[in-house]
Amino acid sequence: MAIDDHVDLEGFMNGVKARNPGQPEFVQAVQEVAEDVFDYISDKEAYHEYQILRRIAEPDRVVSFRVCWEDDNGNTRVQRGWRVQNNNSIGPYKGGLRFHRDVTESVLKFLAFEQTFKNSLTGLPMGGAKGGANFNPKGKSDHEVMRFCQSFMTELYRHVGEDIDVPAGDIGVGAREIGYMFGQYKRITNKFVGVLTGKGLEFGGSLIRTEATGYGAIYFLQRMLQRKDESIEGKRCVISGSGNVATHAAEKVIHLGGTVLTLSDSGGYIYDEDGISPEKLAWVKEHKTLRRGRISDYADEFKGSKFYPGERPWSVPCDLAAPCATQNELDENDARALVANGCIGVAEGANMPTTLDGVHVFKDAKLLYAPGKAANAGGVAVSGLEMSQNSARISWSEDELQNLLVEIMNNIHDRCVEYGRTEDDTYIDYVKGANIAGFVKVADAMLAYGVV
Repeated sequence: MAIDDHVDLEGFMNGVKARNPGQPEFVQAVQEVAEDVFDYISDKEAYHEYQILRRIAEPDRVVSFRVCWEDDNGNTRVQRGWRVQNNNSIGPYKGGLRFHRDVTESVLKFLAFEQTFKNSLTGLPMGGAKGGANFNPKGKSDHEVMRFCQSFMTELYRHVGEDIDVPAGDIGVGAREIGYMFGQYKRITNKFVGVLTGKGLEFGGSLIRTEATGYGAIYFLQRMLQRKDESIEGKRCVISGSGNVATHAAEKVIHLGGTVLTLSDSGGYIYDEDGISPEKLAWVKEHKTLRRGRISDYADEFKGSKFYPGERPWSVPCDLAAPCATQNELDENDARALVANGCIGVAEGANMPTTLDGVHVFKDAKLLYAPGKAANAGGVAVSGLEMSQNSARISWSEDELQNLLVEIMNNIHDRCVEYGRTEDDTYIDYVKGANIAGFVKVADAMLAYGVV
């Protein structure tokens, strides 16, 4: 008899909580997956016998390390860095690096856990990982960021490699930071290999990597709507965030004929009743990336728009929503507000931006809801394509990559439909579909290896 034959969902989660005290984000991520996977594996003895779900919910390793660097005033500063390598059953570990003051081991474990399923859904040979540091690049000079990145990579390099673990960027880690870290890796190892993705085009980067996460989320949203004989054209969309993912999601909504009403940052959100035009969006991109300004300045620049300090955009009446900022930014009350205001579709551009209670509201309302592990997989998909280009020493054209991105997002959608459809085919539970589809590929690979 299998060890956990008599363990129900509650018992399983009690074990997860006991093994991971003080890590609410990680426990939340496991709970969301376990709710769907538990029913699916109930009659599949091999998954129980080999403790597959418990093993996926226990990272292969968590590496933490000290990062010392000097600021411009000559002061010694100390941060903590991590790399969480969750599961490499279907390929080298793959996942971003996040530099933010709120980074903790719990946050990185949840992200690495989610990444395992997301990477599985892409169909590409990539395992799941995540890393980062409690370092805030905002307000730091380029030289300070460079010194931190070099110190960070001096420790991280021994844990990564093109066939071991291939980090990418995430919040606080863009092209600048990737460049500094890749330069340091090359300096230490004397190797020019694809150990990082999100690199500059001059040294092995891929076209459309910048756009991929935001574009991919909207491609997924469009696919969900098409299945209902709907489209984005003519729809009003609220978007949170104003960074890379949010602005490119907005760009794709505009391309497809929709109207973007909001963008946000940690200070609040702006509402533009006339819609954010391509010209206004170009201003936002420049303002946020080059001038590192705040979204509140939009209301001063464009008359007729309004800034709402300290608030989130989910109370604005809309047809579609795309949370693209950070985890747990959309709670139960926000979800209820979206449903009450007529929202019919939600695609998550961020990782786990909706709380578990909010997810239940969306599922109960039976609206089109795409969880982050499915909808925002476009970024890591193109990262995987960058790895392939690096391995083959080639570069694909933008058209080739756009076609591959659309194909991958459509395939992810269809796999979610396969595992998430109800018996009468009246509703697709995309959360359930994504969780089970992502689980099956990883689980079957783990079974093939035995107990390792």
